[in-house]
Amino acid sequence: MAARVPALSALRAFESAARHLNFGRAGDELFVTHSAISKQVRLLEEDLGVALFERRNRAVFLTDAGRRLLVTMSEVLRQISDCCEEIRVGGSAPLVVSCEPTFTQRWLIPRLPRFNARHPDVEVHVLAAGGPVSFDRSHIDLALRRSDFSWSPELFVETVVEERVGPVCAPRLLASGSDGILSLPRIHSATRRDAWSRYIADNLLADPNPPGNQVFEHFYLSIEAAIAGLGAAIGPEPLVADAVESGQLVAPRGYSGNGYSYILLSRLPFEGDARKRNFLSWLRRQFGP
Repeated sequence: MAARVPALSALRAFESAARHLNFGRAGDELFVTHSAISKQVRLLEEDLGVALFERRNRAVFLTDAGRRLLVTMSEVLRQISDCCEEIRVGGSAPLVVSCEPTFTQRWLIPRLPRFNARHPDVEVHVLAAGGPVSFDRSHIDLALRRSDFSWSPELFVETVVEERVGPVCAPRLLASGSDGILSLPRIHSATRRDAWSRYIADNLLADPNPPGNQVFEHFYLSIEAAIAGLGAAIGPEPLVADAVESGQLVAPRGYSGNGYSYILLSRLPFEGDARKRNFLSWLRRQFGP
């Protein structure tokens, strides 16, 4: 015989009340009255034979049993929501991708037509954002990020490509050989202030300590400053590849790994969504040999 489960309406009322620690707000969320929530919680407590809330001075607090049930209910409801979302999208809903702003501007957007041509049935919506991501609050499917932060072990993560960096500058500034770029004024990004020092150390180079340093708030601006001829910047290969190919920049020393990668994060497994698998495969092909 299957185990008896309390009424789902009572469990849902409890979960909302426990999350808000307020019966009134739970009622507003579920479109019922405060007294209806209170009644459902009382019936659940009678069914389980334990108190789930401690009532003190017109406020409510979870008991140990209540905290235990809230953890389980939150996980169950999340799994139900995820399952329903997978069923609902059916491969036809837009694929919402959060991507680092500079990567979005300088690499992803120029190449999206290639993805659209290859997968015309997948509509991609791009949001520009960087750093840690909350899938619950931002309502996104995937996050394309640089692996320079910590993420939840519950997320599914796939490496897209290793990051390779090198100094770049406008061609007219490079009168001498490749080492001459190290003596140019240096351009820094406020988001990666240690890029030059890391590059010098990682490649065991003697630092000529060139005159002049300029700092720009965003990495995108530091690349634009290099194109404008203000000095040399450390450029990740994907973000400067088009400018190098068009002749706006040169990278005389090439590129080398710096220990970071570009990664794709998802709250749900990639295996369960053909849109995600196709997007990941396409990204990797863009960086392939």
